[in-house]
Amino acid sequence: MNKAPTADPAAPVSDDHPPAGRLHGLLRRTRREYAAGHDRPLGGYLAAMAGFAGYTAAWATAVRLRGRPLPDRPEPWDVALTSIATFRLSRLLTKASVTSPLRAPFTRYVAPQGPAELHEEAKPEGGRHTAGELATCPFCMSVWVASTLTAGQLLWPRATRTAMGALAALAAADALQLAYGRLIDKTTGD
Repeated sequence: MNKAPTADPAAPVSDDHPPAGRLHGLLRRTRREYAAGHDRPLGGYLAAMAGFAGYTAAWATAVRLRGRPLPDRPEPWDVALTSIATFRLSRLLTKASVTSPLRAPFTRYVAPQGPAELHEEAKPEGGRHTAGELATCPFCMSVWVASTLTAGQLLWPRATRTAMGALAALAAADALQLAYGRLIDKTTGD
């Protein structure tokens, strides 16, 4: 049985390759050159970006079909409320002990990290790595959460603002718990 020769990924792609082959070679070279010897899941990141684009397009379509006009500009109060709610929900989804079952398929437990939070790492296998990075990164998750809350304000403003108010209250309660704990430690000398 003759084995077909394998192409050297570093070799230049000749003009006799179809466009798809040239594109594939270009993508492999780009990934290799970008990674500089590290394992960077560019394909997973590209899939996450495409997923986010689709998610945003679906929300935009739902808002458009609903027929509500977009505001000229966001109200400062809504920006503040969305910021606080996004912060709290992003941390709840990516760090809280109680939500670890949602992250478990894509992450592995490392250690506790602060009050009621965990340090987890993304599993290294293929698509799980990118999903694990998203699931453990509050900064990454906040893009999805802020988009969702913004769309919710356009589609269901009363319900969304009520939920965001609850998340903002939770963020304030967390800050008060931490401040109280520090005050007790300072007072008792612990």
